[in-house]
Formats: sequence, C-alpha cells, structure tokens
Amino acid sequence: MPKFPQKLQQKLDKREENASLRTLSFPKNNIDFSSNDYLGYSKSKELFEATHQLLLDRNIFQNGATGSRLLTGNHTLYQEAEEFISNFHKSETALIFNSGYDANVGFFSSIPQRGDIILYDEYCHASIRDGIQLSNAKSYKFIHNDLEDLETLLEKYNATDSFIYIITESVFSMDGDSPDLEQMASITEKFNAFFIVDEAHALGVFGSNGEGLIQHLNLEEKIFARIMTFGKGLGCHGAAILGSQKLKEYLVNFSRSFIYTTGLSPHSVASILVAYQFLSKEKFALENLRENIAHFNQEKQLLGLKQLFVRNKSAIQSAIIPGNEKVKSIASKLQEKGFDVKAILSPTVPEGQERLRFCLHSYTTTKEISQVLELLSNSLF
Repeated sequence: MPKFPQKLQQKLDKREENASLRTLSFPKNNIDFSSNDYLGYSKSKELFEATHQLLLDRNIFQNGATGSRLLTGNHTLYQEAEEFISNFHKSETALIFNSGYDANVGFFSSIPQRGDIILYDEYCHASIRDGIQLSNAKSYKFIHNDLEDLETLLEKYNATDSFIYIITESVFSMDGDSPDLEQMASITEKFNAFFIVDEAHALGVFGSNGEGLIQHLNLEEKIFARIMTFGKGLGCHGAAILGSQKLKEYLVNFSRSFIYTTGLSPHSVASILVAYQFLSKEKFALENLRENIAHFNQEKQLLGLKQLFVRNKSAIQSAIIPGNEKVKSIASKLQEKGFDVKAILSPTVPEGQERLRFCLHSYTTTKEISQVLELLSNSLF
C-alpha cells in the first residue's frame, strides 16, 4: 500500500469529525429534487434523437476531429452553434468553453491585468474565485448583494490608472437569490467599470424563452461579459462567454483554459445547439417549471415553512437548518420516503448556514411538491 501524507489524512479526519466528509454515490431512483436539470433536457428522448439527426445531416461523423480548437478541434458545428447562441442572447459573439468552470477560470485569469481591481460578491462560485486567484489583478469581495458596500469599495479603489471589474451572479447557486442587477448596472456605469455576470442558474429559467435574467431585464447592452453554463437548464456539457468581438478575440489568444485543452466533441456541440433550438421554440417545459416554482412558494407559505427559506423566485429553494448532523438527518428521512433532497453542509456553505436545497423541475408534479414539503414540516415540527 503506497504511503499517504499525514497532513492530508488529518484534513480528511477533520472532515469526518465534522460530519462533512464528501463521498461519491450512485443516484437512487427517487423523485428528483437535487439535480440542476431544470427543464429535463438531459433525459429528453426528443433532444437525443434530434442531436443524432443533426450529426447525420451535417455529415460530422466523417469530418469530426479532436484536439485544441486552435489546431484540429474547431469543426464547423462550433461556428453554427456560436452564431445561434449569440443571436439567441442578443450578443455580438459567443465563445464555447468545455465547462462553466473552464469558462470562469479562463476569463478571470486572463482578462483583469496587473494593476486592475476585481470586486466580487462574497457568495460567488468557486470557479470564479479560482479564476480570480490566478489573475494578477488585486481583488476584494463585497457583502452579498449589498450595493452600499460595493459603492464604498468603488469609492476607495476608483483610481484613474486602474480598470475595475465587478462580478456577480444573476442567480446564486446555494441561495437561489438574485442581486438588484439594474441598480448594479447603474453603479457600474457611474464608476466606468466593467460588469460581468454569471448566468449559470438563470439560463432556461428566466426570460420569455429562458434566455436568462439579464435579457429578461433588458440589460444585455450594459454587460461586458455574460457566462452561460449549459450543464444546468440545458442539460448538456459546456458553457459560453458572451461579449464583443474584441473580447472573443482576446480570449482565443490568452485564455489558457480555452487554448490548452481538447475541444468538445462534435456530439457535445450538437447537443448544445439542439438544446438551444429547443429552448427557442418549445415553451411547455419552461411554463411547467414556472408553475412548479409558484406552487412550491404557495405550499411553503401554507405549511408555515416560509421563514426557513431564502426568499427568491428561482428554481433553487434553500431551507436553512443549522448544523451538519441535523440537516443530514432530515435529508435522510426525506430520501427514505423517496425524495432526492440533498443536505448542503459546511464548509460548502458557512457554518450555521447549512441547508436543505430543493431544485425544482418542469417534470415534477405539484403533488410531489406538496408531499415533500409536508414531510419536511413533519420532520421539523
């Protein structure tokens, strides 16, 4: 048996003591309240068949190749998909990355330069934070959704020789809440800063066709860059950065997570394109999702659970139940009854902010929503 470093073992032991040790498990055949497949696209037979038909129509099976997109991996489907995505999102361009993590790391590690300032919401995703750590710019976090704190930092660091980048998410992954994006856009303009918004959990949920919260608010002209992740609402792998032609050109030349990796396979890019085509013309799933979000909010009000939940109207509903052991115990009870609800533990969230995270979907029934909330109520009261 190879030796294992003692320092690493101590960190694992600490996680186990805190009841926060992560393990891999296979999903059970329970009612889904945990995945980010909001519209059910990942399990759509119609989308699967349309993807294969598109590949046949384009003769990609003979012409596809793997490799970096700067070498052999830039097949014609990329151009078609990026043009469709940019038109759908009313953006000058789109650049596809292999994942939302790659997009955020590639953007934040390459765009802000030495001497620049990055101001980011304290609840921003780990991929954003990792990208910021790789940047040569200085970075400072502001209190979650607190625009007064943001303005204070802008006043402090608004030097004439620095570019300032402001980063937030349109829907936060753990709380499901949103900042005042309209006010943030105004503040960004006031200080002549660059505004970047991660829309991972808004795509497929907000907007007349699921375009995201930025377009829903008609703010696309005020955003320097939008990061759209496909592994949530679109149910497929990959992400895109939306912005100007100059931004795309810069990323192609300097974003290391774009340059030094094998591009997505033709099948993956075809899945992205077909998912966007479905989103642009098929509203049934989106309407079902919105009805389920409304029903969930009504039920938690009727059952006296509203005070436990973070206030929002997104597909992510989080009930704050402090303590790793307690929230894990309640999650286990719900899972035993056939509902796949996950406990989110510290240190993933701050200590005292442990929660049950309910992800809502178009394919969930209102009866299932009522049942799981009744079980939660019975477990607590």
